[in-house]
Amino acid sequence: MTLTRSELREKIMTIVYQISLYKNNSLEYNIDNVIKENVEIENEFVKEMVFGVVTYYDELNTIANNYLQNWTIDRLDATGAAILRMAIYETKYTDTPSVVVINEAIELAKKYSDDSVRKMINAVLDRIINE
Repeated sequence: MTLTRSELREKIMTIVYQISLYKNNSLEYNIDNVIKENVEIENEFVKEMVFGVVTYYDELNTIANNYLQNWTIDRLDATGAAILRMAIYETKYTDTPSVVVINEAIELAKKYSDDSVRKMINAVLDRIINE
């Protein structure tokens, strides 16, 4: 079964969400195992995105906090924070067109976060790409 990039991003969001919960609760985890729990087949896009977000986790938080107005990423719901981290990573470190990254992040936020979080994600990403 081949998943679309949108479906893969949904899986990535879930994985990043899980890893953030492990990190916040000081629980041990193996990134490859978390990926395997969520994606049936090996996928380079998923691995690149997940390992990228984990590698640049603190930097992604700093970037998000610099663009969130009167707010911080740790105040977002865990799902919204996962969406924002992966979208910032994809914008900064991959060749994916910015318009695609923003659209995909907004679609995930519509599905998994409330409207205020969706608006914050949109605003942060918009500021990042227009800088």
